[in-house]
Amino acid sequence: MENKNVLFEAYQHAKYQVTGHGKRDISVLVDALDAVSKKQESDMYGKGHIIEDFQKKLAAYLGKETAVFFPSGTMAQQIAMRIWCDQKGMKRVAYHPLCHLEIHEEDGLKELHHIEPVLLADENRIIELNDVVNMKEEVSCLLLELPQREIGGQLPTYKTLQAISDYCRNKGIKLHLDGARLFEILPYYAKTAAEVCALFDSVYISFYKGLGGIAGAILAGPQDFTEESKVWKRRHGGDLISLYPYIISADFYFDQRIDKMDSYFSGAKELADLYNACEGVRTLPIKPVSNMFHVHIHASKDEVETILAETIDETGIGLTGHLRENGEKSCFFEVSIGDNFSKIPKNDLKQAFILLNKKLRERMIA
Repeated sequence: MENKNVLFEAYQHAKYQVTGHGKRDISVLVDALDAVSKKQESDMYGKGHIIEDFQKKLAAYLGKETAVFFPSGTMAQQIAMRIWCDQKGMKRVAYHPLCHLEIHEEDGLKELHHIEPVLLADENRIIELNDVVNMKEEVSCLLLELPQREIGGQLPTYKTLQAISDYCRNKGIKLHLDGARLFEILPYYAKTAAEVCALFDSVYISFYKGLGGIAGAILAGPQDFTEESKVWKRRHGGDLISLYPYIISADFYFDQRIDKMDSYFSGAKELADLYNACEGVRTLPIKPVSNMFHVHIHASKDEVETILAETIDETGIGLTGHLRENGEKSCFFEVSIGDNFSKIPKNDLKQAFILLNKKLRERMIA
């Protein structure tokens, strides 16, 4: 077996996997479909009870006037930026240097919509009020990602969010929430989704991350905004004849997991403490602020892959299947807590970390 596959293979065959909700196989859709009547009518080009009722349900939950279901968040957010730019007559928006639109979408915002991004803050920290106030360029919209995934899921304080929201409204800048993981941050803020979303003019949420659906997104905001988004959805090819497999799974897993976010958050804090007790390991943030965080290990990727794979094989506890280099003698991986974590016997988990720490200490001494 090639070394690069050892960790992934060990994780795939582990008795318990620490992260996520379980394997993303066809059962994810089958279970959702089993929960609805076979006589359920399909949606047709964005019309029909199945899509319209779900849009109303999510609009109410988010505290927004209306909402539109999209097949992808990439499509929804580019369209949101386009609408706000068109309304102001200025094709310039601001966001973090590690924003999804900037690093994961093949420059779609620039190539498809000719919108110029203004990058705020250093890539290793979150956007603060001063970054917004001191912008030299005028922008139509500011996008905030909560939490900031690429730097461990860090969050601004709620007071900072309120201050940024007030500033943007006073300056006529639209504020958009990349809330792909919105539900996962609510326990930390101790706020409802509607309370957080009230600070923003438009909101995007995902159904396949913390909720574990198969795909899909909601874009919510005022009615004139969402009506315009439907036109752009058609232009983007997202107005499929039927979206019901995505909608059914989104609705099913929303109901299944929306009340588990406190549990996922508690699990993340418990797991982070276990990692931080290990030699040469630190989490980012040290204290998680959602169900996700990054684990940084002061050793080479090859060394850590071997140590983690051995730990998984010897204990049956799958800590991760992927590592990323972060310099010659450092690597890291992402953790996202879901249903899997609560299924692991506590003593088994504790023994896995005792062994991991032992192996890391031996590596440091060698």
